[in-house]
Amino acid sequence: MDPEAMRRCMSFGFSDKKNKSAIGQYGNGFKTSTMRLGADVIVFSRHLHERALTQSIGLLSYTFLSLTGLDRIVVPMVDYEFNTTTGNLEISHRCGKEHFMSNLSMILQWSPYSTEVELLKQFDDIGSHGTKVIIYNLWLNDDGIVELDFDTDPEDIRICGDIKKVDTIPAWRMVNEQHIANRLHYSLRVYLSILYLRIPDTFQIILRGRLVEHHNLADDLKFQEFILYRPQCGGCVEGQVITTIGFLKEAPHVCVHGFNVYHKNRLILPFWPVVSYADSRGRGVVGVLEANFIEPTHNKQDFERTSLFQKLEGRLKEMTWEYWDYHCGLIGYQVKKKPPAPQPKQDSPLVMANGKTKPVKFSPSSPVVASAKALPATGLCTKRKHSDDLVELESVKRHGQSRANAIVSGQNLEAQVHPINTATQSKYQEATNLMQENKKLRAQCLEFEKRKEELNKKATQLRNELEEVEREYSQLMAEVKSLDLIKEENDVNM
Repeated sequence: MDPEAMRRCMSFGFSDKKNKSAIGQYGNGFKTSTMRLGADVIVFSRHLHERALTQSIGLLSYTFLSLTGLDRIVVPMVDYEFNTTTGNLEISHRCGKEHFMSNLSMILQWSPYSTEVELLKQFDDIGSHGTKVIIYNLWLNDDGIVELDFDTDPEDIRICGDIKKVDTIPAWRMVNEQHIANRLHYSLRVYLSILYLRIPDTFQIILRGRLVEHHNLADDLKFQEFILYRPQCGGCVEGQVITTIGFLKEAPHVCVHGFNVYHKNRLILPFWPVVSYADSRGRGVVGVLEANFIEPTHNKQDFERTSLFQKLEGRLKEMTWEYWDYHCGLIGYQVKKKPPAPQPKQDSPLVMANGKTKPVKFSPSSPVVASAKALPATGLCTKRKHSDDLVELESVKRHGQSRANAIVSGQNLEAQVHPINTATQSKYQEATNLMQENKKLRAQCLEFEKRKEELNKKATQLRNELEEVEREYSQLMAEVKSLDLIKEENDVNM
């Protein structure tokens, strides 16, 4: 951040995130989140743009504000600029030297660093462009113990004493307690692994020296189905969302159910239990969706309780019951409802909507469609609002084929997905060959992706090494210039 961006970051209530992809809104996230973890935070940021380099330091200290009795929030900041002529780091002239020295004095008094040299040394591992945030004086719990646990796992940060005990039979206790739905509540590494629905190739999260591996929750599901929901408000369609729904691979041994709701790629509600199951109805049913048509609350831990949110909650409830009633037999429970006999054969999956017939199509870039390609699921039908809409894929099951159902569902929209009926055994053989070929291609693709990741890591390492060399070169050049000046002074004196 340059000095102006640093001031905006450290100020309360400022936000310039107005584009559709940004999740921030109120301008208080950085301040409230850091203050939740500890009483004080100091920020170091270096900015390089068009050969102009600046360094900024800002302090947000609850300790300072409370002990000095100030009736307003004071955030001391200092800025430095790199003088390309002299090769030295100099005080910025934005606020004047007197103001700079006053802020520097406050930072040195209330931060962990007692000298200006120690402060500037914190920039050594930032590189030519980056930011470091240090939170200190961490909060203690009621027992006087630090809330965060750094000792149990050297590669993780945990919430102290927050491991949830699961009430189940002893044989299933371990699989429940170790499930990601339980561990995400106390493990930062687990939470970060599912925090984003998609991770760009240029983005990495490093926690305590080790890369956080991205985890797609849809990959944990078996017998997947994909349901398209178009929410409406005042007769207008507000958007659309494709929900991946299925049983957890550990079902029925896990006492977990609910939907993982993302907003603009960020996880807001993990394993949201929209139903309270009795007699195990709904047990193990989990869904994944990205709902950009509803707005999250300021802390990004819930959604605003709007009419669209309530409609989504009702639809997800229906999905859970529908899926369970027709699929629970796959995990050992008694099926309560059975689909009717197969309909006449058709050449492709079709959607019947408003009296018109058209093929079902999803965007290839959709994460849930990509997940479907990675894990083909047994094609099974789901309840519709009219009993005539129920169909069965017995013909597909008899030939041992697995396919994912595409179901269109929404406000005032009734849809029916008809199964693929085969005309000849040869078509199934051809399909089997294609699936095997697809499996081989996917294995090659995974190998290429792994190689790409290794090359990206190597490129990052080389860039870091290059920056280190450039930094050493700049320091050496500064020393050379200093020696030249000393030499000139000596020549003059002689």
